[in-house]
Amino acid sequence: MENDILLHLKEIQNRINKACEKAGRKAEEVQLLLATKTVSSERIKIALAAGYRLIAENKIQELKEKFEDLQSSTHTSHFIGHLQTNKIKEILKYQVSCVQSVDRLDLAEKLQKKLESENKTMDILIQVNTSNEASKFGVAPENTLALVQEIAKLDRVRIQGLMTIGLFSDDESKVRPCFQLLKKIQQDIVQANIPHVNMRELSMGMSGDLEIAIEEGATIIRVGTAIFGKRIYPDSYYWNENIV
Repeated sequence: MENDILLHLKEIQNRINKACEKAGRKAEEVQLLLATKTVSSERIKIALAAGYRLIAENKIQELKEKFEDLQSSTHTSHFIGHLQTNKIKEILKYQVSCVQSVDRLDLAEKLQKKLESENKTMDILIQVNTSNEASKFGVAPENTLALVQEIAKLDRVRIQGLMTIGLFSDDESKVRPCFQLLKKIQQDIVQANIPHVNMRELSMGMSGDLEIAIEEGATIIRVGTAIFGKRIYPDSYYWNENIV
């Protein structure tokens, strides 16, 4: 098990390095995020011991279940799933440093309120539905700038960039436009020069399309199955609006 994970980590890192070289970018510009949904703490620790530090869960329940086990291993925890407002307290309790899936004002406002009560701040990314699929969360591309302008008024949530889940397709000509659109939205927001907004991060691309994402400007690549092995459920299970 350990050898498999270490081998897969090396393979993914090599893919990232080659994609960066092809795109004329430095490998250190792209951070590998370990998507640890359904992955046991024991397996996660193998990757952490290999020097990878950024992990993320999709489900609050898994975040909770693994929290104690992972305390002995140095890591940074993000949340990449749909966040219900009644789960915000759990995000803070289990020391999530960034919520990558903020896609509506009421969520940001409730997060702000909870952070105020605990005298804390938190990094967030704005999730954009670049594929325009009804099954995916995320603010509509045309509404992203307006949402960023509103959330920027909140002083406890710190916008650090954007996140998207590209189209689940093997057709590069369909996937690439999703990433190109996120990059364009990032540039539009930068041009708007909104106070207290940082656009340094573009979280996009997974195991099947990381090369395309890197070519289009990704700074965070989210990889799970290609490192830890196949899950019981397909990726669509974790991103579908209809499943709580």
